Amino acid sequence: MPSRTSSRPAPAASRASDAHDVIRVRGARENNLKDVSVEIPKRRITVLTGVSGSGKSSLVFDTIAAESQRLINETYSTFVQGFMPSLARPDVDVLEGLTTAIIVDQEPMGANPRSTVGTATDANAMLRIIFSRLGTPHIGSSNAFSFNVPTVQASGAITVQKGERTIAKKASFNQTGGMCPRCEGRGAVSDFDLTALFDEDKSLAEGALTVPGYTMDGWYGRIYRSSGFLDADKPIKDYTKRELHDLLYKEPTRIKVEGINVTFEGLVPKIQKSFLSKDREAMQPHIRAFVDRAITFQTCPDCDGTRLSEQARSVKVKGINIADACAMQISDLAEWVAGLDEPSVGPLLESLRDTLDSFVDIGLGYLSLERPSGTLSGGEAQRTKMIRHLGSPLTDITYVFDEPSIGLHPHDIQRMNELLVQLRDKGNTVLVVEHKPEMIGVADHVIDLGPLAGSEGGQVMFEGTVEGLRASDTITGRHIDDRATLKESVRESAESLQIRGASTHNLRDIDVDIPLGVLTVVTGVAGSGKSSLITGSVSGRDGVVTIDQSVIKGSRRSNPATYTGMLEPIRKAFAKANGVKPSLFSANSEGACPTCKGAGVIYTDLGMMAGVTTTCEDCGGKRFDASVLEFHLGGRDISQVLEMSVVQAEAFFGEGDARTPAAHKILQRMVDVGLGYLTVGQPLTTLSGGERQRLKLAVHMGEKGGTYVLDEPTTGLHLADVEQLLALLDRLVDSGKSVIVIEHHQAVMAHADWIIDLGPGAGHDGGQVVFEGTPAALVKDGSTLTGQHLRDYVA
Repeated sequence: MPSRTSSRPAPAASRASDAHDVIRVRGARENNLKDVSVEIPKRRITVLTGVSGSGKSSLVFDTIAAESQRLINETYSTFVQGFMPSLARPDVDVLEGLTTAIIVDQEPMGANPRSTVGTATDANAMLRIIFSRLGTPHIGSSNAFSFNVPTVQASGAITVQKGERTIAKKASFNQTGGMCPRCEGRGAVSDFDLTALFDEDKSLAEGALTVPGYTMDGWYGRIYRSSGFLDADKPIKDYTKRELHDLLYKEPTRIKVEGINVTFEGLVPKIQKSFLSKDREAMQPHIRAFVDRAITFQTCPDCDGTRLSEQARSVKVKGINIADACAMQISDLAEWVAGLDEPSVGPLLESLRDTLDSFVDIGLGYLSLERPSGTLSGGEAQRTKMIRHLGSPLTDITYVFDEPSIGLHPHDIQRMNELLVQLRDKGNTVLVVEHKPEMIGVADHVIDLGPLAGSEGGQVMFEGTVEGLRASDTITGRHIDDRATLKESVRESAESLQIRGASTHNLRDIDVDIPLGVLTVVTGVAGSGKSSLITGSVSGRDGVVTIDQSVIKGSRRSNPATYTGMLEPIRKAFAKANGVKPSLFSANSEGACPTCKGAGVIYTDLGMMAGVTTTCEDCGGKRFDASVLEFHLGGRDISQVLEMSVVQAEAFFGEGDARTPAAHKILQRMVDVGLGYLTVGQPLTTLSGGERQRLKLAVHMGEKGGTYVLDEPTTGLHLADVEQLLALLDRLVDSGKSVIVIEHHQAVMAHADWIIDLGPGAGHDGGQVVFEGTPAALVKDGSTLTGQHLRDYVA
């Protein structure tokens, strides 16, 4: 037989394609970046460090990832692009060597009430197919196990065209869905407290309706009063059953009021459409207070909160129904699925096992698939998003992570490092924005930005290895090996806040006393029950102010000045100094530029193509009418004030002609919480999770609450900024406040007066108090995971 010859080309010493082993950035000027030029190696882990606000996110998210996504979107047809969000090109001279970027950020997952951990990761979809194939009795396809699909039955006549004849035939349609008909797949039902909707002793004419916006002078009030269905002069307690039903539940009916055609509808369905369709956090405070007062949410009595119909719950595989499977802790569910051996669904079982094992590997084995995705913390949401990518066959992808250590106990950080290495070793580029030394240590390449934040940042201070960073004289280099020391003496507490029988989520009926008047740190591995203990048993009590990391609601018109209430005294100060109305100094009111309506930019919709956002030519992006900018306070106009950093504004409003005590006090609190680098008029949509929390803290510090609860306040903080946070917590305690901090950072633990450690593990392996005492006693004890890591940290 003749020998077979290979037609493969001989390996070349160098090819042109080898020059594309780096991502080249030239002249990046997005946000505060100052003509930044860097080369990021591909198929390596690159960690970006620097103080908060130094420009890390501007380089990674707003420049590299944004341009990658924009270019990918341009590959679609113009028709498809018309349905996609338009992305502007970042302010950068050259970007070369980009690959497809996948952003794994901390943004909370959709708070849609139907979205769960299972539906967000496709684990539910695989489970539904398994139950439809293996379950007994057989009730239908996978739709029969979906709580988003209702059971539908219909019958009637259909017309069929046969040649020139049209024949009428009887037909029926059946779809078996898994949705519980009572709660419509939500797991909870709402009930109205009718006494909160009206005052039964009054008539409509006397203003009986107590729903916000339903005054008798308003349009809603006039519709109810003039509908003809109700006696406007009779007290509601004297209404007949028919009249009361019409007031509360009448179906939409067209009527004529004052010569105008309008729709009359009962109060309950109208409130459900107008108020309950919105996210509670997005509501105005008075609307939110009404909803909390008038509407109660209870577990659905028909499905017991499982969201599934009785028929779906009747089907079992090895004695377990799908509701039981979704309620299991994922680590337990993984064991149960591993015990299923059915060749007919072999590939599907293997895929589900891989997904569930990824949950366990990533440190989320304590969750359950039925957990609503909107209740996940930022760190949990980020790791849940990672699940989709760990088993992906794609390679040469750029994965961008925003502080993946958030919400992780030191014990869990090593596990996260292994996952990043796993992604890199599959041939991917991994970019990580991070502050924790434990995660910086895994980097192949480090880029340190600074030297400071805001306008004083945006420069590359160091590029190279982790060892090179240690030897450099940058802020990060000087602080990367910082280690806290235990306090020589701790504060003593005279009284305590008692918690008895706490059993929220995985807590095991625990009793604990939280000392008051001191700094208490609640710690433990992720999923051990820290948040369940504090939010379930402490938040909501009188005098307790809770500051979490939930997203601050607001449009791009919202900024720190509007959110903190600081803009109000500033507008009044401008008005008083110039003898004009305060509304002139609002970009959302009379002072707005008429061309861009106070937005500062003009959006041009190009139909099928991506829209374009351009700076308003009339106001130059300043948002105000030119006549308003002629009015000055302390030599500055209102747009110049909004362009100041918080530190500059604090000095400006502290003395001289511009002295405004009310604004100065708020600015001082913002400096205290480490937000001095923010711009007063910076859109809230650009703030990180940690910045949002500290902004909330600055607002709440002006309240009279005696106890502050903070959820991981070190989120987004550089090593150098942690000292400032600890000094702030000390000032709060020294002023007579009690401070309770849920935290993983060892420096905060070492600084505590009292530590409550939960564990020993996560999920059903946690929920117990494994230690109470001083940090020194925890280090000496050393029996818990927290004690071991704290001992290593302070050694």
